Amino acid sequence: MLEQPALPGDSSDAAAEPEGATEAATPRKRKRSSRTRKGSAPPVLVEVRRGSTVESRHRGHIVQVDAHGKVLHATGAPATEVMMRSTVKPFGVVALIESGAADDLKLTASELAIMCASHTGEDKHVRTLQAIFRRASVTQALLQCGTDGAPADVQTAARLARDGETPGAVRHGCSGFHAASILMSAYAGWSVDDYADPRHPSQVAVRDTVARLLARDPDGLKVATDNCGLLTYEISLLEMARAYLMLADPEGPTVEDDQAGSAPALLRVRDAMIGSPEMVGGTYDNLDTELMRRRPGRLVAKAGADGIRAIGLIAGEGPEAGGIAIKIEDGDQSRRAVKATSVEVLAQIGLFDERDLRMLAGYHHPTAFAPNGEEAATAVPSFDLVGREQDS
Repeated sequence: MLEQPALPGDSSDAAAEPEGATEAATPRKRKRSSRTRKGSAPPVLVEVRRGSTVESRHRGHIVQVDAHGKVLHATGAPATEVMMRSTVKPFGVVALIESGAADDLKLTASELAIMCASHTGEDKHVRTLQAIFRRASVTQALLQCGTDGAPADVQTAARLARDGETPGAVRHGCSGFHAASILMSAYAGWSVDDYADPRHPSQVAVRDTVARLLARDPDGLKVATDNCGLLTYEISLLEMARAYLMLADPEGPTVEDDQAGSAPALLRVRDAMIGSPEMVGGTYDNLDTELMRRRPGRLVAKAGADGIRAIGLIAGEGPEAGGIAIKIEDGDQSRRAVKATSVEVLAQIGLFDERDLRMLAGYHHPTAFAPNGEEAATAVPSFDLVGREQDS
């Protein structure tokens, strides 16, 4: 669930440049366009080129829905079933807010943002969570997310190793989401030691909230255990795009009656994420953070493990409100393909211009370098979004 580094060089110092007002470019045309026919392989989204040779290809699916939830663009199969992984976190945090615990603890926007996060385990992430635990009179020793891959921030990891410090669970990227369950349990008077048990009231509350926001029957929602130990959910890629449309526009035309009551909580979650993007990801080399920095107030982004990213588009100049969901079929353990695809999609729909692409070059074309600094291999987006009108 952590945002892991991709190939060496998969970052850009320029990406941290302060934002400036830029005009969105006209959607760009590319050479390839593809739809998946029944029984056929998913289309190639990214090619990895080493010299003049295409060394490997990443296949997958992309879907964009408009403000009414209709398919606007699709490459591959929107009906593909995927695991939400960490993209579920913002909807799980709605359960915390609606329980009353967030108001009782007077959680700030940055504190809510880190509960939606796959953060990189920097000191500011630790301090934020520790402050919450102190106010709630609970201990961080309750965290059951483990320490695998923590911290993801390279500089923090190097410092801890140099100082001989073993990272604790609070530096795990999912510690904020786990904290939400602990706080909800403490507020409700439920046991806290077993909060991660799928049968625990806190996990049942999250499942019921997620199901309602997805317009699903909780008992029919297929669940599985994520690597951090909490539940994640199987839905279609189209449902994921529509869920992030709802996150971007909680009072929009697609919201059903039994979802409308959650609009204030969803707005609070959305605004927390876009207002504190460094809490959702990290200060350095995190694409969710960089996407939200580049277009403040225009999009909300969240990656998940195994090649997943979801983006909610907030209405403004350029594209209307909408939702985007991406799945890289092979799991994309290096994350190079989902990064390249995410940036390319936002360019093709006109939200990012050429200046944005220069600033995000390390994500748009993740590159591996030889020891002498020469380019060895580069991941290159290789798809065209396909327009398709569809009601469901």
